[in-house]
Amino acid sequence: MKLGVICDGISRDLARAVDVMDEFGIDYAELQFVGDTEVGDHSKAEINEINTLLLDRGKSVSCLSRHIFAGMTVKNKLGDALHTQHIDALKRVIDMAHVVSSPLVRIMTPKKEQILWGKNGAERWNVAHGAWDAMAPMIEPAVDLARSAGLTLVVETGNGTMVNSNYTACKLIDELDALDVLKVLWDPANNCWCHELAFPDGYDEMQGGYLGHVHIKDVIVDTPRATLEVCEMGSGQLGPLFQPIANALRADGYDGVVSFESVYHTGDGDFEAGFRACVNQFKTIFGSQN
Repeated sequence: MKLGVICDGISRDLARAVDVMDEFGIDYAELQFVGDTEVGDHSKAEINEINTLLLDRGKSVSCLSRHIFAGMTVKNKLGDALHTQHIDALKRVIDMAHVVSSPLVRIMTPKKEQILWGKNGAERWNVAHGAWDAMAPMIEPAVDLARSAGLTLVVETGNGTMVNSNYTACKLIDELDALDVLKVLWDPANNCWCHELAFPDGYDEMQGGYLGHVHIKDVIVDTPRATLEVCEMGSGQLGPLFQPIANALRADGYDGVVSFESVYHTGDGDFEAGFRACVNQFKTIFGSQN
């Protein structure tokens, strides 16, 4: 499979991140922050420099991953000041995507309301009424922009966002009738927080062409204690599931990128060292034919 990495998880110095990618034979760069600047906020000259660096080093861009719609709430409305800021940022990211030949742009969703649907009494007493229905109209302009621009959006399954499972991601895509331009950015570690079993349950939710991009990291979640621990790959609760996931992706002919999210360190804040501790197992599972 095509292997990539979220570059700023190694270093925000893109040249340094590419050096490390070369060391481990990883070809696909996912861009989030380059320098201290989030994608969508670079100048035209900076974007051209980024593109030249990647072309010169033989790297392809898999995804531009700005935090579009993250931090919004269901109290925000279509066209209000914050929503307009996010849409304007998305337009800038789309412009950058054309320059660096990124086929995908990530979006996220507003902050999570915990109970969205219910029955047998919960629908009256426990559901955050209207929360889910308020979200799709805010996302729809992004879908329209993607169609006009001829690229694909991927909505990430986030820890604390309205879309925090493959079930909710696919539901949003269906409600927007947007499978042509909106896919799931599956982060199975994030989905652990809502206790969606990554495989086979979460994987099966995406059958029918919903999967667009994959983030890989390992975690241990303790939802009652509101605690998340990032782990060396294979030592967390996803450890036993990575190989079955990789096997299923191969069997189903997944032709997208599997992108390592390097957010692990041993306590010293050294994320490059954390990447080095995990990358060989990542390559063995997702890069080798097992």
